[in-house]
Amino acid sequence: MWLQVLGSAAGGGFPQWNCGCPCCRAVRDGSRPARSRTQSSVAVSADRQTWFLLNASPDLRTQIEAFPPLQPREGRATPLGAVLLTDAEFDHTLGLLLLREAQRLELHATPAVAVTLRDGSGVLATLERYCDVDLRLVVPGVDVPLADGLTYRAFDVPTTKRARFGGGRRAGRVVGYRLTDTRSGRTAVYVPGMQRLTTRLRGEIDGCACLLVDGTCWDDDELVRLGLAAKTSQEMGHLAIDGPDGSLVQLADADVERTIYVHMNNTNPVLLEDSEQRRTLADHGFEVAEDGLELKV
Repeated sequence: MWLQVLGSAAGGGFPQWNCGCPCCRAVRDGSRPARSRTQSSVAVSADRQTWFLLNASPDLRTQIEAFPPLQPREGRATPLGAVLLTDAEFDHTLGLLLLREAQRLELHATPAVAVTLRDGSGVLATLERYCDVDLRLVVPGVDVPLADGLTYRAFDVPTTKRARFGGGRRAGRVVGYRLTDTRSGRTAVYVPGMQRLTTRLRGEIDGCACLLVDGTCWDDDELVRLGLAAKTSQEMGHLAIDGPDGSLVQLADADVERTIYVHMNNTNPVLLEDSEQRRTLADHGFEVAEDGLELKV
């Protein structure tokens, strides 16, 4: 299978429009090596003909224009097979409204996410006024065929993050996806939002050929220390990379061929290519995704 990283930044992109943190300043003025990034989304395909989106970024139009295999071949026929959502966050769902010109859109979401999008944020309710939405309810633990031997199995990612549009702490608010090419048996795991690395999550991750994992913040108190937010990374639903309980330590012995961080917040120093934090990841054999990264699994 092939995966294309369309966007590798967290909500707001990099640089973020209203942020003057050291990382954003560096990428704007070119004082340190760093690349701009759009908001998190990945495309996956088993044949490079039909593509499936993992989340729909607010930057989706720009991302499609930057990736010709997702562009229409003639008329209004596109290679887009469906959109799979990991949650109902705006940085993963506002792009759905950019797809409103479609005659029909296949959308995979858990019941919790679908309810939030329809009755809470209103994104799905608005989209349904423009096009026919074929909603496929995602059930964690169930293998679902997509096309040409490509399947997915969603898994619940527990979170205590406050739900802005209702939904409480119901299961299914956040999920990850384990993607399998049944012809080769090779698997990839996509989990851009992860508050804790539980034993059950380790079971979903172990054995995969490629892991695209939450890299939102380097330090848990990163935004608090910079004076940009009152909440820690974990309080916002994301496990920090560094620290005694960070993902770097916890994933060091994971049974994974290739680990790549995605969904980096604009404050994360790993975005600076000459940073000590970036070198630390490289020393551990971990990578930092950038827009346009192509992966063959």
